[in-house]
Amino acid sequence: MLAPIGGHVVRAHDAEPDHPAHRGLPSVGYALTQGRRVSDGWAALAGNHIVLRVGGPGLFLALCHLQKGSVQVTVGDVVGTGDLLARCGNSGNSTEPHLHLQVMDGPDPTAAAAIPFTVHGTLPRSGQIVAWD
Repeated sequence: MLAPIGGHVVRAHDAEPDHPAHRGLPSVGYALTQGRRVSDGWAALAGNHIVLRVGGPGLFLALCHLQKGSVQVTVGDVVGTGDLLARCGNSGNSTEPHLHLQVMDGPDPTAAAAIPFTVHGTLPRSGQIVAWD
C-alpha cells in the first residue's frame, strides 16, 4: 500500500494477527471474538495501522487493517505521496482484506472527530495514486 498523501507518521502499530478471510456471513468463531476486540480498544478494532499528520494542525489520516509484519514506517518518519507504507491485510475488526481510511481532527482515534473527505475518480488499480481532496 502506498501513501495516498505525504505526512508525518504519528502512530504505527504492527502486532495484530491477520484473520482468515470470510466471504458472505462471518463464521461463528470470528463472531465470538468480536466482544474481545471491542473491549481491547481501538487498536484491536483497527488492527495494524498507521496514522499520518497530513496537513496543518488538526488533520490526520488513519490507514487500518494492515498485514501483520508489513508496516515499513516508524513514528517520526516523514513520507511522501506514493511511498511504500505497508501491505493491505485482514487484521483487527475485518472479515476480508481491505484498507480502511479515516480522516480525523486529532492523532488519537479514540478522542478525535471524523472529517469528511472525497477520493475523486475511479477505484485505483495496483500502484495507481488517486487525487486527495
